[in-house]
Amino acid sequence: MFSGIVAGILWGLDTVILGVALNSSPFLSTEQAIALAPFVSTFLHDACSSLWMLLYMGIKKELGKVIEALKTRSGKFIILGALLGGPIGMSGYVAAINYIGPAYTAIISSLFPAFGVVLSYIFLKEKMKPIQILFLMISIAGVIVMGYTPGGTGSNVVLGFICAILCCLGWAAEAVICAYGLKDPNITDEQALQIRQLTSAIFYGVVIITFLKGWGFTFSLIPSKELGIISASALFGTASYVYYYKAIAQIGPSKAMALNITYAAWSIVFAFILLHTLPDLKSVICGVVIVVSSVLAATDIKDFKK
Repeated sequence: MFSGIVAGILWGLDTVILGVALNSSPFLSTEQAIALAPFVSTFLHDACSSLWMLLYMGIKKELGKVIEALKTRSGKFIILGALLGGPIGMSGYVAAINYIGPAYTAIISSLFPAFGVVLSYIFLKEKMKPIQILFLMISIAGVIVMGYTPGGTGSNVVLGFICAILCCLGWAAEAVICAYGLKDPNITDEQALQIRQLTSAIFYGVVIITFLKGWGFTFSLIPSKELGIISASALFGTASYVYYYKAIAQIGPSKAMALNITYAAWSIVFAFILLHTLPDLKSVICGVVIVVSSVLAATDIKDFKK
C-alpha cells in the first residue's frame, strides 16, 4: 500500500511538471504545435523515462536480465500490456479530448480502476470485498467531481466516448496483464517496467509520431529547455511507475489502481507548492475524499485487526 500511495504522489508531481512544459510557448506557438503537443510530449516523456530506466538498470547491472526477460512468454505479455496502456490508452485519451472535450474525458477515463476490478476478477480471479468496491466508487466519484468543468460535448460525441472507453480499457488491461506477467518469478517489477517504457517509446516514435508527421516538431524541441522540463517530469514519472509496478506485484492490480488515482489529489498539492496555485474548496474536499477512500478501498478489514 505504501508503494501504491508513493506512486500516486510521484505521478501527481509528474503531472504538474509536464503541465508546465505543455503550457510553454513551443507547444502553443502554432496550430500544428497545439495539435501535436499531446502526442509529442507523451513520446518524449516515455522516451526520457526509458532512458532513465536504462540508467537505473545499468547501475544495478540488470540490463542483461531485461534482455532475457524479453525472450520469455511473460515478457511478451508485458509488451502487450505496454502497448495497451501506453500508445493505445494514451492515444484514446488524447483523441477523446479532441472529440468530446477534457471534462467528459476526465470523467470517463477516471473509471479505469473500475474496469480494472472487472478484468482482474475475470482473468486473475482477484476479488475485492463489497465495502472495498464501495470506497473505490467513492474515490472515483471524487475524481469526477474535482475534474469536471462545464463545457460542450465536442465535435463527435459517439467517437469521443468510444475513444474514452478505449483509454479506460487500455489502462486497466495494462495493469492486469502486467500482474499476470509478474507471476513469473524470473521477472522483477523493475525489469517489467524497463520493457514497458521502451516498448511504449519505440511504438510511439515509429508508428504514431511518424503517422502524424510530427518528427520535424519533435526535433525542434531537442535543444529547448522544454525538453529538460519533460525529462525532469519523466524522472518522477519513472519513479512513480517503479512503485506502481511494485504495488501491482505485491497487492494486485485492483488495489494498486485504487491507490494510483490519488494522483489527482496530490497534483493539487504540488500545483500549490510549485506554481502557487490556490485550490478552491471543492478541490480540497474532493482531494481528501479521494485519498481516504482510495486507501480504504485498498485495505482489507483483516489488515486493521493485525
